[in-house]
Amino acid sequence: MSLENGSDMSIRSDLIQRMVARRKRMDRWFSLVGLMAMLAALAILLALLGQLAFDGIGRLSWQFLTSYPSRFPANAGILSAWIGTILVMLLTALTAVPLGLGAAIYLEEYAPRNWVTDLIEINIANLAGVPSIVYGLMALGLLVYEFHLGQSFLTAGFTLAMLILPIVIIATREAIRSVPPQIREAAYALGATKWQTVRDHVVPYSMGGILTGLILALSRAIGETAPLITVGALSFIAFLPHPPWQSDFPFISFQWMLDPFTVMPIQMFNWVSRPQEDFHVNAAAAGLVLLLMTLAMNALAIAIRTRYRKRIHW
Repeated sequence: MSLENGSDMSIRSDLIQRMVARRKRMDRWFSLVGLMAMLAALAILLALLGQLAFDGIGRLSWQFLTSYPSRFPANAGILSAWIGTILVMLLTALTAVPLGLGAAIYLEEYAPRNWVTDLIEINIANLAGVPSIVYGLMALGLLVYEFHLGQSFLTAGFTLAMLILPIVIIATREAIRSVPPQIREAAYALGATKWQTVRDHVVPYSMGGILTGLILALSRAIGETAPLITVGALSFIAFLPHPPWQSDFPFISFQWMLDPFTVMPIQMFNWVSRPQEDFHVNAAAAGLVLLLMTLAMNALAIAIRTRYRKRIHW
C-alpha cells in the first residue's frame, strides 16, 4: 500500500513539475511577444518623430515663434496659435479639474449605492468613449447658439473641458479606490470626520494617480482639432487677444475670454491643406513646437506627482 502511495505521489509530483515548466515557457513566450510589440510600436513612433524633426527643425527660429500667420510661408509664424493653445488649455484645466475631482470624490465617497448612482456611472463611462466631434456639435448648439458665447476662448475651453471631464472623473475614482481602507479606518478611529478623512488622507494619498489621469486627459485635449473646428476656431488670426490685465481697478480683464481664437492643431491643419511644400514644412515645425509644449506640460505634472508620492508613508 505504501509503495502505491509513493508511486502516486511521484506521478503527481512529475505532473506538477511539467505543468509548472509549461506555464513558465508560456510566460517567457508572452513576455517575448509583448517585448516585440513594444519595440515595433516604439520604432514606428521614433520613425514618425524623426520624419517630423527632419522636415521641421530647420524652420524653427525666434522669428517663427514670434510672427503671425502669413500668405507667404517664409514669413508665417505661430505666435497667435501657441498663445491661443496656452489660453485654451488654461481654461480647460480650470474648468475640468475642479469639476472632475469634485464629482469623483462625491461618487466614490458620499453617493449612496442605488440605481441612480449606477446609471450615472454607466453614462460617465459611455461619455469617455464618445467621439470628440460629438462634443463639438453639442458645444455648437449649447454654448454658441443657446448661451451666445460666440467663437471665443471661453467656448473652446468649455468644449475641451466637457471632452476630458469623463476621463478625469474615471481616473480620479480609480486613484481614490487604490487608497487602502485601513487609512480611512485609522482616521475614523482617531475621531476624524468624513470630510477630514477625505481632505487630509484620501485625496493626498491618491494624488499621484489623479495627476496621472490629468496628464492623459490634458494631453488628449491639447491635440484636438475636430471639436474646435466645429465651434468656429479660426485658421488665420493676425492679432493677439486682449491682455488679461488693465491699468484701472480691478486691474484684471476677462475680455480676452470672448475674443476669437486659434490653436496649434488648427494652424497645422490649415498649413497641411495648402499645396505649397513650404507650408508643409511650417506645419512640421509647428508640430515640433506642439510636441514640446505637451512634453513640458506632462513634465510639470509628473514633477508634481513625484513630489506628492514622496510624502506618502504607509
